Amino acid sequence: MNIDDNAFLIKRLQKGDEKAYVYLVDLYNRRLFGYALSLTNDHALAEDILQNVFLKTWEKRKKLNVHTSLQNYLFKSVYNEFINAYKRKRSTMILEHKYFEGLERAINLHSEQSFEPIIAQITKEIENLPPKCQQIFVLSKKEGLTNIEISEYLNVSKKTVEAQITKAFGILRERLGKKYDMLLFIFFGRRTNRLV
Repeated sequence: MNIDDNAFLIKRLQKGDEKAYVYLVDLYNRRLFGYALSLTNDHALAEDILQNVFLKTWEKRKKLNVHTSLQNYLFKSVYNEFINAYKRKRSTMILEHKYFEGLERAINLHSEQSFEPIIAQITKEIENLPPKCQQIFVLSKKEGLTNIEISEYLNVSKKTVEAQITKAFGILRERLGKKYDMLLFIFFGRRTNRLV
């Protein structure tokens, strides 16, 4: 594809021409996938990268500013997307490592005693929560309902649901003490100091 074809295709994309976009995908799909695969050595990740590149190209089509060739622009986009995916994966691995370290500490801390009294204590404190707070917390953390489902079921706003769950974790943390933080996270899947 020569420079004139590049310029024409870019203009068509900037105008939102879907046929030009389909042509772009058909033209570069295989080459870009091969390049993404050579970077990742992972078919699924290479497909994700390629999908993100094409999606972002379409979303940013009006501001598409290609100084060299469209092919170079797309190859550079694949590389940038690969770097972003690598950074995300690396930060996730660090978080997972910290979680498992914390989990191991919590298990070691309670290894000499049975978990039954601990669970009984947490259950007792949940039962002592204010009625509305307790109801929402149980629906969320024991029944597995989403905040939207709870808000529809109880006919309250999503913000109310979020506030009550935050309040419940605050009360539990206060009554049980910091040593239960990791156990609350294990049982209910949420850190008590990050209630979003």
